[in-house]
Amino acid sequence: MVDLGHAALGAWGGGRFMHFGRPLDEEEVVELLRPDDRLRTVITADVYGAGDADRVVGRAIAGRPRDEVRLVGAIGHDFYDGERQGAKGFPRFTSPALRGPEGYADYLRRACEASLERCGTDRFDLLLLHNPDRIGYTSEAVWEGLVALRDEGLTGGLGIAPGPANGFTLDVLTCLDRFGDEIDWAMLILGPAEPWPGRLALEACVQHDVRVLTRVTDYGGAFWGDLTPQTPMGEWDHRRFRPDGWIERAGRLLREVATIGAARGLTPMQVAAQWTLAQPAVACVVPTLIEELPAPEGVEAPAPRPILEKRAELAALPREQRLTTAELDRITQLGDNSGCMALKGASPVFEGDEQPDGWGIGTPQLEAARRWGIDPDRELVKTH
Repeated sequence: MVDLGHAALGAWGGGRFMHFGRPLDEEEVVELLRPDDRLRTVITADVYGAGDADRVVGRAIAGRPRDEVRLVGAIGHDFYDGERQGAKGFPRFTSPALRGPEGYADYLRRACEASLERCGTDRFDLLLLHNPDRIGYTSEAVWEGLVALRDEGLTGGLGIAPGPANGFTLDVLTCLDRFGDEIDWAMLILGPAEPWPGRLALEACVQHDVRVLTRVTDYGGAFWGDLTPQTPMGEWDHRRFRPDGWIERAGRLLREVATIGAARGLTPMQVAAQWTLAQPAVACVVPTLIEELPAPEGVEAPAPRPILEKRAELAALPREQRLTTAELDRITQLGDNSGCMALKGASPVFEGDEQPDGWGIGTPQLEAARRWGIDPDRELVKTH
């Protein structure tokens, strides 16, 4: 199984493709994503910028020996034949409007080879199925197509990356139970401010020998310390969809985490990362690197931190665990977010026609819930 290191860089950072904070220009993104001896892994997704992120990542890794870089790709949204659906983005390649199961393998090969060409390399170290719909989690044709790419050397390993929003717990469990022998990594939303529902899938990852890399460990940038309620957010900033009061909640947790970190020589972001790395199966964190927009003139707020300063802080994350068991438990208690939001994927409260990011619970999901001791009606619903 490929070693990604304990921290990695994601092409969604820097605001150029995912609209977080100040959008960096291309040269700045290249510098941000350039791997080195401490941050060797770079993660891209072909749909970001409809291929443009791959090209930028290719520039970032160019000139460095390939065996010194860990390159992770992600495919799943069809921007070749599909039409963008506004804020929902491009459709999944498994959409019945685009193709049936007989076309899945050809699409996966086409998308993988095109992404590799843009990245300027001949193989991924890890290839993720990006934001699958229900079909992606359950289709043998999808996973046979992915396995073929691995067996032919286009990737060293395979994984799954649920999203884009929080949830998909039963779907991940169902996928692991059916295809876990072929899956090396799972990318989950997980951090001290959002332990739920991601932690519900960790035991299954342990049992299936699947490693976890986590995104949004920074909780929308809050753990970097320069996000306040006064921080402006652009029209397409995804954080605008978070519930009211989330920044204030983050601030209360940040103060507690800062106190713990000060005693251990860790920044709040590094505490968040070490808490996450202490969870079962978690082996790598990929926080979002954001350079916040400055507050309006006359509004008192901390100045935005330069994004390369945040990168340096991530690179300095100690590999050895410095937090005590009591401190880890204290952070878990403080950050508990159980029942705070409606979840995506298979849901006991879903109604209506199946959507690309939401559907009702079927027999496979119910069986997975029973196997892993989860009560969907109690543990996978919004309660407050």
